[in-house]
Amino acid sequence: MTNTAQFRSDFPEFSDTTVYPDSSVTLWMTVATSLVNARRWMELTDIGIELVTAHHLVLSKRDQDASDAGGTPGEIKGPTMSKSVDKVSVGYDSGAATLTDAGFWNLTTYGVRFYTLALSMGAGGLQV
Repeated sequence: MTNTAQFRSDFPEFSDTTVYPDSSVTLWMTVATSLVNARRWMELTDIGIELVTAHHLVLSKRDQDASDAGGTPGEIKGPTMSKSVDKVSVGYDSGAATLTDAGFWNLTTYGVRFYTLALSMGAGGLQV
């Protein structure tokens, strides 16, 4: 079973314990453990748990950043479609990376990866 040290090793982008404290990683890892059925995921169970954890950590960081900037934490925002500063603008085709019916999981790349794998985990029979 994965733990915070293994998670940080597998996803070094979350290695900053000030930004992503162990308590937050543990919290979301606990949630993830209840969402990933080890009987279905088998040898991919840990990666499933880690992807769910990463997804929630990114969303939590967005909420914290919004709060720090005087905004409203928890406000629903989709992917950036366009942005402009002075005469420079940028737009993204989020449809190219969004999965139909993935909803909430489309909010991060970790969620998209998790959802893609989760679809495969439901394929075929399961003998108990």
